[in-house]
Amino acid sequence: MGKIIPFKAVRPTLDKVSLVTSRSYDEYAAAELASQLDFNPFSFLHILNPAYVNQQKIGLEKRFKLVAQKYNDFKAEGILIQEETPVFYLYEIQSKNRTFIGIIAGTTIEDYQNNTIKKHEDTLQYRVALFKDYLHQTGFNTEPVLVTYPDNNELNQWISKKRLSNSLYEFSTTKKEKHTLWKIETADEIEWLQNQFEIIGDLYIADGHHRSASAELLYQQDKDSGNQNLNAFMSFLIAESNVKIYEYNRIIRDLNSYSKENFIEALSKSFWIKNKAQELWKPTKKYEFGMYLDGEFYSLILKDENNFESVLESLDAQILYEKVLQPILGITDLRNDERIDYIPGNQSVVTIKEVVDEGEFALGFMLFPSEISEIKALADHNLIMPPKSTYIEPKFRSGLVIYEL
Repeated sequence: MGKIIPFKAVRPTLDKVSLVTSRSYDEYAAAELASQLDFNPFSFLHILNPAYVNQQKIGLEKRFKLVAQKYNDFKAEGILIQEETPVFYLYEIQSKNRTFIGIIAGTTIEDYQNNTIKKHEDTLQYRVALFKDYLHQTGFNTEPVLVTYPDNNELNQWISKKRLSNSLYEFSTTKKEKHTLWKIETADEIEWLQNQFEIIGDLYIADGHHRSASAELLYQQDKDSGNQNLNAFMSFLIAESNVKIYEYNRIIRDLNSYSKENFIEALSKSFWIKNKAQELWKPTKKYEFGMYLDGEFYSLILKDENNFESVLESLDAQILYEKVLQPILGITDLRNDERIDYIPGNQSVVTIKEVVDEGEFALGFMLFPSEISEIKALADHNLIMPPKSTYIEPKFRSGLVIYEL
């Protein structure tokens, strides 16, 4: 059974929340990032990039210490405040096409270790260690792990009712998203939610495998310090039907010495191939693949859909790897081979066409997105998804809710 715990969060003051919160640092183009840092003194980006003013080139340890210093400056100036008692939050993200809503809470290292919180992605040890050091030096985290749970009628009804109450924050962003945050602070509500998640049982990490692994590594390193906050990490818990799963499409730099004709002939051993010419075609169901090559789109339909011994083998991303990327194109390392790159499925198929037409890449493959049931089946069987298989929304705003360590 899953355990959630309230925590004494740090958050922006009401009058500055829209100015403080930001998208993930990596999502900003250079010009937009510079604009935010130049003209918005309240942006959380100043904490994440504390050396911006002097354009310093500094080592990681010094950088992390500067992050901690800037974070404490924001607290000292009253830009960020801390809850007096441990709380949960209900958080809603509303865009033009979708609404996401879930609960911000602490989830326990114990549940992570005993696999009550289940994983489906592999992690890179250097990234886990790097973020562990970041957490250790800065003493806070504002990027929750996205965790899904099976849909629950009672919880859905409670959320619907809670949405009618007065919110703590309600603000919009330049991306035309509306963000609303409700505080859950009464003992009765907190206890009721904890009981619901104990009934729900297993939880599944949708996004944030490196962050959760780093929290566990930090716990192992510093658990003798007596710091109880190390026993958990911040999570955004959302019903599995409410997550949006996109595929990661593949773009390849060359045909591995194949001619176009010989490459298509090699593909035809495993796929029914149809030339779609200039139609912006992308897959509409599982076992279908799109391809853009030499100015034309193609549909590739797997010939044998029943010859799989595990849920991993039946994943479209694994099929493309086993049938095309490895044996034909000679790509064995999906993380590090410089001949392959990735474009998330929330971007238009036109993006793939453009990067191939520009000449840096020779072809692109479009995949059909995985289902939540596939992700859960992998996690239940302790199997690992191929790298860059899913791009999952919602994405959390930095600086909205902060978990101190």
